[in-house]
Amino acid sequence: MGRWRIRLRGIGPVIEGKFWESDSQLRIGRLENLEVVLSDPSISRRHAEIVPTEQGWVIRDLGSTNGTFLNGLRVGRADRRLRLRDVIQVGNLVMTVAVLEEDVAPSQETPSKGMQVEAATQNTWEKALEVVAFDAARRPQVGDKLLTLLRASHHLTHIESPNDLFRSVLEDAVAALDAQRASIVLWNDATCTLELKMVSTGDKEVLGRKHFSHSLAIRAYNRGESLLCRDVSGNTELLMANSIADGAMASVICALLRSPRKKLGVLHLDRGPFQEPFNQDDLHLADALAASVSAAIECSQLVEQQQKNFLLTVSALANAVELRDAYTSKHTNRVTDYALFLADELGLSSLERRHIAVGTPLHDIGKIGIADSILRKPGKLTEEEFEIMKTHTIRGYEILKDLPDMGPCLPIVRNHHERWDGKGYPDALAGERIPKLARIVAVADAFDAMTTDRPYRPALPLDVAFAEIRDKAGTQFDPDMARAFLQLRPRIEEALHHPGSEAETVLPQVFNMNRKLVEDSEAEKNPRPRKPSLSGSSSTTIRISAPP
Repeated sequence: MGRWRIRLRGIGPVIEGKFWESDSQLRIGRLENLEVVLSDPSISRRHAEIVPTEQGWVIRDLGSTNGTFLNGLRVGRADRRLRLRDVIQVGNLVMTVAVLEEDVAPSQETPSKGMQVEAATQNTWEKALEVVAFDAARRPQVGDKLLTLLRASHHLTHIESPNDLFRSVLEDAVAALDAQRASIVLWNDATCTLELKMVSTGDKEVLGRKHFSHSLAIRAYNRGESLLCRDVSGNTELLMANSIADGAMASVICALLRSPRKKLGVLHLDRGPFQEPFNQDDLHLADALAASVSAAIECSQLVEQQQKNFLLTVSALANAVELRDAYTSKHTNRVTDYALFLADELGLSSLERRHIAVGTPLHDIGKIGIADSILRKPGKLTEEEFEIMKTHTIRGYEILKDLPDMGPCLPIVRNHHERWDGKGYPDALAGERIPKLARIVAVADAFDAMTTDRPYRPALPLDVAFAEIRDKAGTQFDPDMARAFLQLRPRIEEALHHPGSEAETVLPQVFNMNRKLVEDSEAEKNPRPRKPSLSGSSSTTIRISAPP
C-alpha cells in the first residue's frame, strides 16, 4: 500500500477553521496524546479513530458515550469508509473530510537504458478526472466541462443506490458551477407535485433554510425547458416568493431532468448575493449535466419501484404468518426493529441493512407449515412437538429459496436458531460459519422471546433479559454482537416505552431517503401543478427548451 493522506476541517461552533492532517492515523478524543484533541464535554477520552486500510480511509467508533456519526448515520465499531466531503460528527462537534487521497509509492522497476520516462501516474478513474479538472485549491479549471459530463455518464453504471447517485451528482454540480447549493427535485406522479430529494452545499456555509425555488422549478418542469434567472432582484414576483428570500438566493438555474420517455424533475442550482451571477455558459453546462445524469436517475427510479414491489410481496408473505399466529406477527415487527438497531450499531452497509429489513420479517415464515395443534398450543411443547416446530427453519427456506432476490436473505430464515457453540439447529453451525445476518437476528429474536408473554410463562424483566444476552455471549450468541446489543439498551427501552419513536413500519424505512429535507419543503408545495404567472419577458430569464 502506498502513502495515504487525509485532512479534516472543523465546521460549526468551537472548531470552525481548524485542520487536522495525517498520512497514518487520526485518533479523536480528549486525551492529550491523540492526534485530534477535542476538549469538549461531549467527547469521550478515546472517542473514534480514522485509519487507512486496503479499501481506503475508514472511521470507527471506540465505544464513545455520545456516538460517532457519518453523514447523519451512527458509526459502530465496524469500519465505515470515508469519501471526500463526508461530514463527521463526534459528540457535539462537526468536521468534514477536506482532503482524501492516496499517493502511490514510487515504482521499484529498474529504468530501461533505452527509454527515458519523464513522468508517470497511477490513479483511480475518479481521481484521474479530479486531478485534471481541479487546481490545488479545488477550484474548477478551464476545460472541466467535458470532464464533468464524463463523470456524469459514469454514474449510470457505478452507483449502487439512489441516495449515492443524488449525492454524487450534486457534489459535481456544486463544484463545477461554483453554486452555493444544488438540489434534485423530482416529479411525484402520486401527489402531482415536485418533491425535494436531496440537497448539497459542498463544503460551503450556506445561509437560509429553503433549498429550491418552487415557482421557478415548476415553471421549468411544466414548460419542459431549462431556465436561468441571472438576478432575482430584477423580478418583483420572485422577490416576493418565500423560498427565494429564505434561501438567500441571488441567481438561479433550473436545469430540466429528462429522458427520451418523460420529464423527471429539475436540477436546481443557486448562488448567493456575494457571488457572481450565473451566465449563459453556466446554463448550458447545467443543462448538459442534467441531460447526462437523467438516464441514471430514471434507472434508479425504476429499480426503486421494483424494490418496493418486491417489499410488498414480502409484506404479503409476512401477513400470511399473522393469519396463523397473532403473536408471530407482533414478534416479527419487534425482531426486525431490534435487528436493524443492531445493524446500525455494527456499522453495516445499506445493502446489508436492506437484506435484514427484507429477511427478518420472514424469519418465521416456515410456521405456515406447522399444524395449529402445535403452533397455537396454549402450553409448553413436548419434546416431539418441539422437534416438529424446529422444522419451521427448513420449511421457510424451502418456501423462499426459488424467489428472485431472496438469496441474500435465506440465511436469516434458515439459520437464525444456530448457536455460537454449534448446538443450534438446523445445521449445527458454529462460530463464524453461521452467516453474519443470521447471527444478528438470533440475538434480536432471543431477546424478544424473553421479553414478551408466552402461553407457558410471563415476560422476563428487561434487566434479566439483558443479563441473559450478556451471560450467553460466546455460547449461544456471537460475543461481538452480544456486546453491541447491550450498548443498544437505551435505544431499545425508548422504543419499548414509546413505540412511535422508532420504526414500527420497518420496510418502508429502507427507502425513505432524506425525509427531513422532504418535510422541510412541504410548505412550498402546491396541491396541484399549475403554471405560475411569472412574466416570460423579464430580461433576467433565459430558457433552453428540451423535449419531454
